[in-house]
Amino acid sequence: MSKVKTEQRRVTCRGRSFHFVSYEAEPGNPAKSKPAIMAAWFLMSAGKRWFVLPHDPSQDPLELDQQLTQWLEQSVFC
Repeated sequence: MSKVKTEQRRVTCRGRSFHFVSYEAEPGNPAKSKPAIMAAWFLMSAGKRWFVLPHDPSQDPLELDQQLTQWLEQSVFC
């Protein structure tokens, strides 16, 4: 069972709404060649997810929204 509460953020950038979801860290499994995954924010779209930035539960929501918007400007609208 998950110990970390999944968080969701909606950010509007250039008139479009974007959905971000936090995922908790997962330990790797060398036997299955599965690497460890750190806790992170992902952009969700069209049934897929893209890594955005590490997740810090203590981060200020306004600062987080600024970082998510900056990522959109650099990665989506470049």
